[in-house]
This record gives sequence, C-alpha cells and structure tokens, in this order.
Amino acid sequence: MKLNPYYTNRELKELGFKSLGRNVLISRTCRIYTPDQISVGNHVLIDDFTILNGEITIGDHVHISSNDELYAGESSITIMDFCGISSRCSFYATSDDFSGASLNNPTVPRAFRFEKNLPIVLEKHVLIGTGCSIMPGVTLGEGCSFGSMTLINKSTEPWGIYVGSPARRIRERERGLLEFEKKLTGAK
Repeated sequence: MKLNPYYTNRELKELGFKSLGRNVLISRTCRIYTPDQISVGNHVLIDDFTILNGEITIGDHVHISSNDELYAGESSITIMDFCGISSRCSFYATSDDFSGASLNNPTVPRAFRFEKNLPIVLEKHVLIGTGCSIMPGVTLGEGCSFGSMTLINKSTEPWGIYVGSPARRIRERERGLLEFEKKLTGAK
C-alpha cells in the first residue's frame, strides 16, 4: 500500500483554514499551528517539515520548500502570486528585543518583553534562495530574487537580485517571466 505524503482535499478542509484554494498540496509533516488564520491560494505546494504559525496569506502558484519556518506572531506574513521559497528559510514577523532593554523569550510574560511585530510582504514573483532569513517589517519588491544565506532586514526595490548579510542589490533581474505569466493566466 502506497501512502500519500500530502493531505487529501478532505483533510485540508477539515484542518479549518481561513480559506483554501484549488490544487493545494501540503505535506503531512508540515506543522500548521493556526489554520484558522491562514489563507491558501490556488496551485500551492508546501513541502515537508515546514512550520506555519500566525496570520499568513499565500497567493496562487506559490511553492514553499522543506524545513521553512514562517512565524507571523502578532503581525502577518503575505506571500503574493508566483513566489518561490527554497528550503531552510526563516520568516520572522515578530522578534524579541536583543539590546538588553527587556527580558525576552516566550516563557516571560509580555509585560516584561519588548517585541517588534511588523508585517512581512513578498510581492509577486519573489524568489528566495536556501537559508535566507527575513526579518520583521520588510516588503520584498516585485520580481526580486535573493541568493542563498541572504539576511533580508530591509525592504527592497522591485526587480533586483540581492545577496549577502545584510542583503545588497548586485544587479537587475530580467522580466521575461512576465510573458510566461500572461500565457499561463490568459492575461493580456
């Protein structure tokens, strides 16, 4: 007997997502802590050992690879259409203060912690390489791509290729993929 590594459509509906599109494949090993706060678009693939926690909106034609962590905390994470996230990426829309001005970690009552809770937004066609970290309050401009191990702690301008820690723009990204999007979606 062959086991299905992905939830069935019925099982996905039973999880209680805020909204759920068509043609969605989510690995059974994915940890979904807040399904009632998560909206999933059409043609979405989420691979093994990924963590989804908090208010998360996922657009159409999105791939979230294995071992990714998306922590929205008291804020939100939005991933627009045609985005790709490679393995071992971490999204932190919430972060403790590391300056020493307050206590930190989830075992300490909130009154004694200073947290940064700011939304993360990936605009259309963003591509993130393996091992990247995305920090609170950043908007990744349309069409940007990020090399492996990039620390993304500031918002980026559209259609750039970024690398490094912290991220720096090294050149323009080509826009030829927009023609393929038009053909796929039938847009004019």
